[in-house]
Amino acid sequence: MKWIKRLFLVILSVVVMILIFGLFAPRKFNVERSIQISQPKDSVYQYLKFIKNQDQFSVWSRQDPKMKKTYTGQDGIVGFVSTWESKDKNVGTGSMELIKLTPGERIDMHIRFKVPFENEDDAYFETSSINAENTRVIWGFKGNTPYPWNALAYLLNFDDMIGKDLDGGLKKLKSVLEK
Repeated sequence: MKWIKRLFLVILSVVVMILIFGLFAPRKFNVERSIQISQPKDSVYQYLKFIKNQDQFSVWSRQDPKMKKTYTGQDGIVGFVSTWESKDKNVGTGSMELIKLTPGERIDMHIRFKVPFENEDDAYFETSSINAENTRVIWGFKGNTPYPWNALAYLLNFDDMIGKDLDGGLKKLKSVLEK
């Protein structure tokens, strides 16, 4: 009976620590990666504004070739929605909506995750000219982690976790656009 009491106290202590850490841990995160692509800015922007093109370079899009995808609206136009459904726990189920286009400069998307967890975050691409034939692309991801789950920020490095996927996607984007 004593061991049950001790186990209960250990579990209670862990829960209390998570709740306390959550009070001080950041609730917002922003991860960005960039790459230089040897193509004019307009060409890169025109490619990126079409959400379906992410199937060619996004790590997440390429992770499950059997994922079910549906589309609503006209790709490349604000309001277009891409929905995915995957049995792969790393891909899950959700949707991405094209919410704002700043011609030649920025593409903003809103992502709604359903499975394996419910959350909403934002992603964006920014393009800027290095010179007439080279473009800098920034792929960013920003979001909120609700309390008390934000306490995981002390254990998980979102910048490393998401950043490696953004890096991989940007490298693939570079290879696709520089063919």
